[in-house]
Amino acid sequence: MTGMTPNSSEKPKPRPRPQVMRLTDAAAARVQELTQRADSEIVGLRVGIKNGGCAGQSYTVEYAHDIKATDEVVEDKGVKVLVDPKAVLFLLGTEMDYKADKMQAQFVFNNPNQISACGCGESVQLKPASAD
Repeated sequence: MTGMTPNSSEKPKPRPRPQVMRLTDAAAARVQELTQRADSEIVGLRVGIKNGGCAGQSYTVEYAHDIKATDEVVEDKGVKVLVDPKAVLFLLGTEMDYKADKMQAQFVFNNPNQISACGCGESVQLKPASAD
């Protein structure tokens, strides 16, 4: 090696983190609409998981007025979704969609980590994402 010595102060570049979730066009449009219609200024929507329901867990979606230091920030299709840090392992690889029909309108989560769901569709059973 001609005059090249390894510089011990250089750290290896961190591996890029995978995006936790992605949004469909319909979900992004709905997030944009909700952001514009909110009564107070919001930075996006916060998505999480809470325990409860007949299958054990359910998704939460609420207005985010600020970005917490621990939030995982997902920017997709011009909108911002913040993921609660306790939910990241359960949401890896999830596609967030928005569906509206005559009876209901809601965000739908197409989650590869979902094991089962209750019959009413209000709760799910999730497993943490695997390293595969």
